Amino acid sequence: MVELEEIAPNRWRVKKASRKNTRSDLPLPHIISDSMPPTEQVDGNFYTSKRAFRAVGRSLGLVEVGNEKLKQKPKNAASRAAGEARRASIKKALARIKP
Repeated sequence: MVELEEIAPNRWRVKKASRKNTRSDLPLPHIISDSMPPTEQVDGNFYTSKRAFRAVGRSLGLVEVGNEKLKQKPKNAASRAAGEARRASIKKALARIKP
């Protein structure tokens, strides 16, 4: 038999088994922590703080590579005239090379 539960006045739905909440018991579970396993930087020291690790890298002129998306370069071959100019340039270059 189907068991119903009232979700609002005169609104019912089939009762489902409740799932355990996947959130943490911490007050702000979606905060990224600053701590990390000890990691060696170029200067030979080990750092457990992401902020300190990045500060040393920046002071040494290093660039941290991440997962950000780069802007796409615009295509020059969008028009017919650009294609014709490209073909003419290639023909001209080949004419100079071949005797």
